[in-house]
Amino acid sequence: MVSARVSKIEPSKTVAIDTLAKQLKKEGKDIVNLSAGEPDFPTPDNVKEAAIKAIRENFTKYTAPSGIIELKEAIVNKFKKENNVGYSTENVIVSCGGKHSFYNIVMSLLQKGDEAIIPKPYWVSYSDMVKLSDAAPILCSTDENFRIEADLIKEKITKNTKLIVINSPNNPSGSVIEEKELRKIADIAVEKNIHVLSDEVYEHFIYSGKKHVSIASFNEDIKKMTITLNSLSKTYSMTGWRIGYCAAEKDLAKAVEKMQSQSTGNPTSIAQKAALEALNGPQDFLKERISEFEKRRSLMVKMLNGAGLKCDLPEGAFYCFPGIESTKLNSEQFCQKLLKEHLVAAVPGIAFGTEGHVRFSYAASMPDIKKGMERVKKLIESLS
Repeated sequence: MVSARVSKIEPSKTVAIDTLAKQLKKEGKDIVNLSAGEPDFPTPDNVKEAAIKAIRENFTKYTAPSGIIELKEAIVNKFKKENNVGYSTENVIVSCGGKHSFYNIVMSLLQKGDEAIIPKPYWVSYSDMVKLSDAAPILCSTDENFRIEADLIKEKITKNTKLIVINSPNNPSGSVIEEKELRKIADIAVEKNIHVLSDEVYEHFIYSGKKHVSIASFNEDIKKMTITLNSLSKTYSMTGWRIGYCAAEKDLAKAVEKMQSQSTGNPTSIAQKAALEALNGPQDFLKERISEFEKRRSLMVKMLNGAGLKCDLPEGAFYCFPGIESTKLNSEQFCQKLLKEHLVAAVPGIAFGTEGHVRFSYAASMPDIKKGMERVKKLIESLS
C-alpha cells in the first residue's frame, strides 16, 4: 500500500503526454509535439562552455545546500536590475528547477488546516503540491480573458487562507496580470497578512506592449509577504539543467533551505556554474528569440481561428489556450483523438483546472506549427 499522501495526487498530464509523444516519435510515427513546455532553442553556447569548464576544473563536489554564493549574488543582481526588488543572498535559495522551488515553499509554509488560493487555469502541479503539504487548494475563477482579478481572489479568502498563488505571464493561458490588479492583490495580502507566491518563470516572454511587474517591487510591506519564484529553464532554454530559485524573507528562506538540505541537498554543481554564466553573460540572444515566438504566436492563433477554434492572442508565455466547446468533446477526448488519429500532441485543459480548452505550445518550429494546425483543422472537419 502506498501512503495516503501519494494517493491524493495525480501524475502530471503534461509530462505524461510529452513522454508519450516522444515515445511515438521514437517508434517512427510522424508526431507533431505541441505539448511541451520548453523552448525548442538550444542552451546558449557560452552557458554550455561554462559547464564544460566546470567539469574540467573538477567542480563536481557538493556545494552549500541552497547554492553557491556567486550564483546567489548573480540572482540578487538580477532581481535588482530587472525587477526593482532588493534582496540579499540570505533571501535566495537555489533549487533543482522551478517546480522544486514551489514544492519546497509550500512544504515549508503550509500545513493541515491552511488554505492556498490558486486562480485557474493554473500550472498543473500547483494544486497537487499544495495537497502534499496537507493544506487545501482553493480554486479561484479569473475573468473572461483568464486574467487574475483581486476581487475574485478576495471572495475566496477565509480565516484559514495562508497563501495566494499568482503566475504572470500565465501557463497555460498566456494572460498577464494588469498592474492595477496586482497592486490591489498586494493591498489585500498586506491587509489580511497572507503570503503571495509569485511565479515569474515566463517574465521575459511577453508581447502586445504588455509589461512584466514583480509584485514584491511595490513596497516593503508586500515584499515581506511575497515569495518570488523564477527559473532559468525557459529564458535560457535550460529545462534539463534543473536550476530554479526563489527569494523570500530570511526566516522562510532558512526554512526552505532546511527542507532542501534534508531532501535533495544542493542543486547540481555543474548546472550552477552554467546558471552563473547564463545570468552574467550576454542577454542579446533573448530579443531575437522573443521576436521569433511572436511570429509563431501569430501563425498559431491565425490557424486555430481558421480551423474554427476561438483563440485570442496570448499576451505572454508561449502557449495558446483555445476553446473547444464547439467540438462537443471534452478536453481529454479531444487530445486523445488528436494524438491517436492525427498525430498531434496537446494538453487537455482539465489538467490546468479548466475544462473546454486545450493548450498548444508554440515553442516549436514554424513548419511544425503549420503542420500541426493543419491536422487540427482536419480533426475539426471530421467532427462536423
